Amino acid sequence: MPERGRPKHDPRDPAQESPLNAAIGLRDRETMSMVRRAVEKRDVILAFQPVIQATHPDRPAFYEGLIRLLDDTGRIIPAKDFIETIETQELGRIIDCLALDMGLNSLKRDPTLRLAINMSARSIAYPRWMRTLRNGLRGDATVAERLILEITESSAMVMPDIVSVFMSDLQAEGIAFALDDFGAGFTSFRYLREFYFDILKIDGQFIRGVADNPDNQVLTQALLSIAHHFDMFAVAESVETARDAAWLSAIGMDCLQGYYFGAPTVVPPWKMPQAQKSA
Repeated sequence: MPERGRPKHDPRDPAQESPLNAAIGLRDRETMSMVRRAVEKRDVILAFQPVIQATHPDRPAFYEGLIRLLDDTGRIIPAKDFIETIETQELGRIIDCLALDMGLNSLKRDPTLRLAINMSARSIAYPRWMRTLRNGLRGDATVAERLILEITESSAMVMPDIVSVFMSDLQAEGIAFALDDFGAGFTSFRYLREFYFDILKIDGQFIRGVADNPDNQVLTQALLSIAHHFDMFAVAESVETARDAAWLSAIGMDCLQGYYFGAPTVVPPWKMPQAQKSA
């Protein structure tokens, strides 16, 4: 019971909003506005980062296409600065559509390219996303076989049964699936067994500095063992040093991705390896 004479706190009353919540709300509204303006002006691009074969560091197994926005000043904004804010909104679905469209166009332009594109499980039921996929697969039978769709662990757990059916249908057409940020969330091993992901990407929190961290070494080896047990190709994310790369290669990691091998670049690195522009 509130003290006599003191008004009861009502979280819906803007006048009673805490300074912290007000600041967070303002930041989120500004982020939404920035993303909306970029989408309306089609100020979106892909940055490409190589995923390297551990046994052949000079050979990319594939590239990951990472969505970037351009703000009003032309500054390149990485997904980490806005994706959480829009993840559950329709803007998040539109961003997924734009990323997929640009990725499919890249695959069509270069028949030697294999490319991973991120998506949220929430986009599965978004009609525009599926239309974008169908339109992009037309006219080139090899595009599906060279496309990898990355779904984050947390996103996949929102609707595991729907994701499982969705994956099965598209894998029959040759599309591969990667489970992104594995270990960051709370994946049920029962679902992991039923998903049949082709690629498992181990979250960077276990990889950064792993060569000198016994705890992360144990965890990384356990996650690698899980991937191989379920016949999944294992990728270590956020590889930033030669020592970490060497340690990961020695334990049998299939592929490595991170700034040690190359930062995301808006200039396709397979076309202009000497003139990369970092994003």
